[in-house]
Amino acid sequence: MALFRQTAVSVPYRAAFSNVARLPTAPSKRFGARCLSTTLPLRNASTQPGTQVFHDVAPLRQFRRGLLLKDRTVGLVPTMGALHEGHLSLIRHAAAENTDVFVTVYVNPTQFGLNEDLASYPKTWDADMQMLRKLDQELASASKGRVSAVFAPSTKIMYPTQPPDSSIPGVGSFIEMRPLGQLLEGASRPVFFRGVATVCMKLFNICAPERVYFGQKDVQQTAVIRKLIKDFHLNMDLRIIPTSREADGLALSSRNVYLGARRRAVGIVLNQALRKAEAQYKAGKRLRGDILWPAADHGDTTLLEQEALAPSRRAKFQVDYISLADPDTMEEVDEVDDTRGAVLSGAVKMLPLEEPQEGEELGVGGGQIPVRLIDNIVLDPVK
Repeated sequence: MALFRQTAVSVPYRAAFSNVARLPTAPSKRFGARCLSTTLPLRNASTQPGTQVFHDVAPLRQFRRGLLLKDRTVGLVPTMGALHEGHLSLIRHAAAENTDVFVTVYVNPTQFGLNEDLASYPKTWDADMQMLRKLDQELASASKGRVSAVFAPSTKIMYPTQPPDSSIPGVGSFIEMRPLGQLLEGASRPVFFRGVATVCMKLFNICAPERVYFGQKDVQQTAVIRKLIKDFHLNMDLRIIPTSREADGLALSSRNVYLGARRRAVGIVLNQALRKAEAQYKAGKRLRGDILWPAADHGDTTLLEQEALAPSRRAKFQVDYISLADPDTMEEVDEVDDTRGAVLSGAVKMLPLEEPQEGEELGVGGGQIPVRLIDNIVLDPVK
């Protein structure tokens, strides 16, 4: 059937959901304290008195050592800021298992390609601190762990010997995850997982947590972190928290602020398509084509509907990939193994609006910033 021609992961706009990801051809001592304890002032004094903001490594390590000597435990929640309810869910889970929660706020340049949205990535420090303050009050009233530290370093601190390099060859000290980091998201964004693995290793080394918390929305990222922890014998546990969603199923993302009403309404197509594929698995289907065809059909139909509308009303999108992959390696599978399950995932790019209308809710950037949406559903093993 034409819908299931095996094509490259990155596909042209008109291919829409008719293209699925191509099947591959081959498959202690935590830290030393060498400085005096120093608490840096809060930016805008917007957090609770018990929450300390650190901008440098040495004082944070000294603070962490003090917690260790008191037998306190740390749960780390790495973020790039622009916090939303999904981040708060991670923090709540961390506070339920640890006496202290460290939240990092750093937009890491090495995980953005040269033509990606680093410059326009939302930066909302004041709002982030207000959210953390409110959440910390909630945690205190519930007798949970507290947000005791926010680490907000500069790029000079995180990359001390030379400026970060986002080119594919890359000059600097990096961690590469092959082939895992080259599949799916890695095929579309060649430097992404190199940057993610590198910055996470730095943050893990600096914060020395007992546990780290990531959301399932970035499912391939969680596979990268799991492998990073195992391969480098890191003394910490990984917690993967279910994806936080809007009522209609759209996965929460910091980039959603760019969508606006029109693109937001169409952006749900990805989750809808994945749900249709999930239904096939639950109905007993195990072959790749049987599972994925409803997703492809739904995407194609939605795209045709949008193309039939006037430019002043439509929201076009471009499909990057739809995948049915092994849950550990993220390599494509022909058939789902009942004992392992699989991961359904996909990515679409909501294209800039062709004719924004006066008075229309356009989102940040006036509807002209492309918005890449990702989502996934884990197909559980059959017991």
